[in-house]
Amino acid sequence: MIEIKNITKIFGNVRSLNGVSAEVPAGSVFGLIGSNGSGKSTLLRIMCGVFEGDEGEVLYDGENVIENTSVKEQIVYLSDEQFFTSGGTIFEMHELYRSVYPSFSTKRYKELLELFGLDERRKVNTFSKGMQKQASLLLGLSCQPKYLFLDETFDGLDPVMRQLVKRLLAEDVYERSLTVVIASHNLRELEDICDHVGMLHRGEILFVRELDDMKLATQKVQMILPVSITKEDIPELDIISMKKQGSLYTVIAAGTEEEIGKKLMHLDPSFLEFVPLTLEEIFITEMEGRGYDYSELIL
Repeated sequence: MIEIKNITKIFGNVRSLNGVSAEVPAGSVFGLIGSNGSGKSTLLRIMCGVFEGDEGEVLYDGENVIENTSVKEQIVYLSDEQFFTSGGTIFEMHELYRSVYPSFSTKRYKELLELFGLDERRKVNTFSKGMQKQASLLLGLSCQPKYLFLDETFDGLDPVMRQLVKRLLAEDVYERSLTVVIASHNLRELEDICDHVGMLHRGEILFVRELDDMKLATQKVQMILPVSITKEDIPELDIISMKKQGSLYTVIAAGTEEEIGKKLMHLDPSFLEFVPLTLEEIFITEMEGRGYDYSELIL
C-alpha cells in the first residue's frame, strides 16, 4: 500500500499541493484525475521520491520513499516528457535500466520489443512522439517494478496501441500484483482500466473513491413514458439529471437499480432499461453533488 500523508509543496509563492492525503491499495490501478495545473505531476514526482514535499511523507508498506534505495528500485516513473540519453538507442537505454533495476528482465524486454515492433538499434530521438512513448513503456515494463507511475501516458498513442498498453498493464496487475498510478486529465482514457480514482483540484484532493462503489451509488435509466413528466412528478426519487427526447427519458439518479426501478414503475413505462454510466458521468454526478462546476475541474 502507498500512503500519502499531508503532502504540501510550495514553489516560490505558489502552493502547488496543499495537505494532500490519500491511500493507494496494493495491486490496484489508481486514476489521478485533474485539469492541467492541478498538481498531478508534482504529486507523482513526490510519490516517487523525485521531489521532497515541504510537509508530509509518502510511505510504501510503512517505509518512507525519501533516500530509500530499496523502495526506489521497486518504482518506475514514466513522465509526460520521456527521458532518453542524448543520441541513445533503445538497446543502450536497456543497458542503463538493467544496471539500475535488479528486477529488470531481458526476456521481458525482448518480448515487448517484438510486440511493439521497435528497432532497438535506432536512435530514440528519431522516433515520433508515439514511438517514444512505446519505447518508454517497453523499458518501464521490462523493469518489472512493484509500482508503476504514468503521467499522461496515453497521449500520442494511436487507439490500437492504447488498447495494447492497457492489456499489458492489466496482465501485470493480475500476474504480479503490480500497483499502477495513472495521472490524466482525460477520463475517457481511464474508463476501462482504473478500479480506484482520486480527484485533484488546485493542489487539493477532493475525494478518493473505489470506482465500483461510485457505480453502485448512482444509476442511469432510459424509459419511454405515455405522458410528459418533470422531476417534480417523481419527488420520491433523488434525481441528479433528467433529459427528454420525444417520449424517451434519460434519468441519472442516486440509489440502487432495485430502489430506482420500484419508484419508476408507477409511471407505467412501456420501456425501461438501466444502462452503464460512463466514468465522466460518474464524476459529473460526484462533483456536482459536492457543489463544484465539473467543467472547471477537467476542461
